[in-house]
Amino acid sequence: MADQNDPALVGLFEALAASRSVTEAASYEREIWARWLQSGSEAVDRDLARGMGAMDQGDARAAMDAFNAVISAAPDFAEGWNKRATLFWLLGNHEESVADINRTLALEARHFGALSGLSMIRESQNRPFEALEALEKLVEIHPNLPQLKLRIDHLTRQLGESI
Repeated sequence: MADQNDPALVGLFEALAASRSVTEAASYEREIWARWLQSGSEAVDRDLARGMGAMDQGDARAAMDAFNAVISAAPDFAEGWNKRATLFWLLGNHEESVADINRTLALEARHFGALSGLSMIRESQNRPFEALEALEKLVEIHPNLPQLKLRIDHLTRQLGESI
């Protein structure tokens, strides 16, 4: 069994948080993603892959159909919600994306992709405090995520200027 409940994730997240460089962190990140992308059901995994392929090809309708099928078949599979959140974001449907991000985080609070996406959305909506909150959670989970410290510094300066 993989997905966000895979017991191996505990050690992977500990190693990710303790990593000392972007390069070191990248290997743990890849392993985490590999586990997150496995639902434990071949049919769900096929639908997820179909949706990701359609999204990559710019076919939003096919991607939405596939991600909806994933969520319907496996509502407790965090990555189904996360992928649909990404699609909503690409379509400019930010509040629908945030709703799916919140569901992703309810299932997998350590989901660094969802936290990063939430921060980008809130920043684009000129909600820097909420963007910074997401990044502060993210830094505890994945401190070597590229550009993370720059994003935090930018938002911190922006908030300092608005006071």
